[in-house]
Amino acid sequence: MRSFEEIEALAARKKGGTDALAALLAQHNSPKPTEELEATGDDRWLAMFTKCVFQAGFSWKVIDQKWPGFEEVFEGFDVARLAFLPDEDFEAFLNDKRIVRNAMKIKSVQANAIFLKDLAAEHGSAAKFFARHPATDQIGLMDVLKRRGSRLGGNTGQIALRFMGKESFILSGDVVNALIRDNVIDGTSMSKKKSAGNPGCI
Repeated sequence: MRSFEEIEALAARKKGGTDALAALLAQHNSPKPTEELEATGDDRWLAMFTKCVFQAGFSWKVIDQKWPGFEEVFEGFDVARLAFLPDEDFEAFLNDKRIVRNAMKIKSVQANAIFLKDLAAEHGSAAKFFARHPATDQIGLMDVLKRRGSRLGGNTGQIALRFMGKESFILSGDVVNALIRDNVIDGTSMSKKKSAGNPGCI
């Protein structure tokens, strides 16, 4: 695998020089400190998971435009309330034009509320779990999102973590192609086993 300096130089050449690369990187927020992540309410984690689930395979612009409606419909993403969502509320969501009426994605809101409620019972809050999970074990964290969350596998969970300010990587097409180019992985697969065996490769 190439050194970080070599990768940075390649990126600078591709993006038009070191100044252009620096300007692009400045558009992205730096990871938040552990204390700030811990202080983030679990409702905000549920909101971000929901937003990323609904954006997956859909127009991000549409979800952004409709997002105030999502906040209203799901009443600020109260985890305790949504974890025990009655059937009649689910039916109401399916008919509410303020949100995107995708039944499977709407169901994921309750499933992820239960996921976060369980994390809170185990760790004091879901925010504490995410904040304190080692940045060196993102593969493990991604596995938790995939196994215990709903529709949070793959890029959806990775993007949600990044947007929340958790130090993380995103396996974008460019990243996967770079890993293939340097023979870190074979083909287009990125298995947990291969990734875990190369913790410093991304």
